[in-house]
Amino acid sequence: MPRPTAAQLAYGSCTVIFSTLAMLLLSQTSSGPGVALIAVAALALGLLVAMTVPQPRTRAVTAVPAPRAAADRTPVSATARGAAGAGETARGRAA
Repeated sequence: MPRPTAAQLAYGSCTVIFSTLAMLLLSQTSSGPGVALIAVAALALGLLVAMTVPQPRTRAVTAVPAPRAAADRTPVSATARGAAGAGETARGRAA
């Protein structure tokens, strides 16, 4: 089971406190069983609110392509590289 986030704890706690106060003030109960019933209802409501807070999305890990092995490379012969002169480079030909 994942650990609750700070938002879940805050929303759940505030819900329990405010719903308990609201139900006690609205019902005007003073008996022990009535207060216990309101407390249990407030805890259930707080748990429901905390569980419905959206979880942060985890980032998908993208796979980094492995470097190609030397065996995958096809050898290029000296004649296929170009008919450039002995001292001329590819950069010199392009310019």
